[in-house]
Amino acid sequence: MKNLTNHPCFNPDAKGKFGRVHLPVAPKCSVQCLFCNRKYDCVNESRPGVTSSLLSPGQALHYVTRLLDMGRPISVAGIAGPGDPFANPLETMETMRLLRRRLPDLLLCVSTNGLGVAPYISELAEIGVSHVTITMSAIDPRIGACIYGWVRDGKKVVRGIEAATLMIRRQLEAIRLLKSHGITVKINSILIPGVNEHHMVVIAKRCKQEGVDLHNIIPLCPVEDTPLGMLPEPSAGLVDSLRAECGELVTQMTHCQRCRADACGLLSEGTTQETMGMLQEEAAAPVRPDEDRPHVAVATREGVLVNQHLGEADDFNIYGLQDGNAFLVETRPAPERGCGDDRWATLGKTLHDCRAILASSAGPRPTNALTQAGIKVIIMEGLIDEAINAIYSGEPIRAPVREFKCGKGAGCNGDGGGCG
Repeated sequence: MKNLTNHPCFNPDAKGKFGRVHLPVAPKCSVQCLFCNRKYDCVNESRPGVTSSLLSPGQALHYVTRLLDMGRPISVAGIAGPGDPFANPLETMETMRLLRRRLPDLLLCVSTNGLGVAPYISELAEIGVSHVTITMSAIDPRIGACIYGWVRDGKKVVRGIEAATLMIRRQLEAIRLLKSHGITVKINSILIPGVNEHHMVVIAKRCKQEGVDLHNIIPLCPVEDTPLGMLPEPSAGLVDSLRAECGELVTQMTHCQRCRADACGLLSEGTTQETMGMLQEEAAAPVRPDEDRPHVAVATREGVLVNQHLGEADDFNIYGLQDGNAFLVETRPAPERGCGDDRWATLGKTLHDCRAILASSAGPRPTNALTQAGIKVIIMEGLIDEAINAIYSGEPIRAPVREFKCGKGAGCNGDGGGCG
C-alpha cells in the first residue's frame, strides 16, 4: 500500500531505507537554461539532464518491474528528463498510466520546469502522481532573463525578459493548481553565484506564500560550453547559510544528490554498472506488445508483404496475435499528406494502441516522431505473418538493403510530402 512518507527526496528519514528510479523517457526540453548542456552518453557525469539511454514508456515499465522483482528497495518512480516531462507529454503521461495500472503501490513523481505542466495536472492527480518538483530559480524577470536563454511556448520562441516573465507566471500558476489538487510540491532553486544568491530568500518567501511543501537550494554545477559554465560552484558555507535563512520560511531539503535523469537506488548510491547495463538492455530490447499497446501496424501494398515506404502508405494494416498466430484486426487510413511534422504527430495518435510499425523504409523525421509517441519503427521486408510472429517472440528482424521508388531508400529525409 502506498505510503507518502516513503519518498526519499521529500522525507530525509526515508533516504537510507527507500530508493527512487528516474525513467529517462522525456528527451525534449522547452527551455534553454544558460547553465545546462545535456549529454546523453557520459556515464561519469552526475547531474540533472544526463542519461546513458532513452526508454519508451513500455521499456520504462519493464525496467521498473525488473528492479522490483530483484528486490531493490524502490518506493518511487519519477520522470526528470533528460529534457522536461511536459515537453514530452505523450511519453510522460503514458508512462505514468502504465506504472499506476501495473504497480498500484508505487509512488509516482515528476520534476519539471513548470512551463507546460498545467494542462496535465488534473490527470496527474487522477492517476495518483503524489509529488511534483518545479525548478524555479527566480521570481523576478530581470534575474530570470540571466538564467533562461530562450523559452519555447508551443511553436513560439521567446527570449529575455519576455521569456522569464512567461516562465515565472506559468510556474506560479502550476504551483497553485498542484496544491489545489492535493499534490505535494517541492521547489528546486539553482543557486548561481553573482546571479541569484541574494534572491533565494525572496523565492523562499514566495514558496511560503504559495503553500509549497519543500524548498531545495541546489548549488550550480558548472558545465563546459554553457554561458554560465565559467562561474564557480557555490561554497558549502554559502549554501548552508542560505538554507538556514530560507529554512525560517519554508522547510529545506538538505540531502539532495543532484541526480541524473536515469538515477536508480538509494540517494547515496551513484550510477552503478548493474543499473546502467539494465537500462541499456531495455533501450535495445525488442518490441514488447502488452495490454496497453497490443497491436502492430504494417505498411503494405497487398496485405501479404511488408513492402511499402512509410510515407507512401494510404492506410495501415493493424495486426494482433491470437492463439500464437498473427491476425488482421483492421485497416486504418493514414493522415493526409503534405502537412509536414503534423502528419507524423497525427499518425502517432492514430496508432495509439500499436507498439511498433513495420515499413520497408522511413525517414528520420517520422521515425523520431513515432518513437516519441511510443511506437518503434522497424524497417524490414518480407512476409507479414513471419514478421509479426517474430516481434511477439522477441526475435530479431533483418533490415532491407535495396533502394525504393524515391531513390533514397532508408536514407530518405521524410519531409511529409508523400514519400516519407
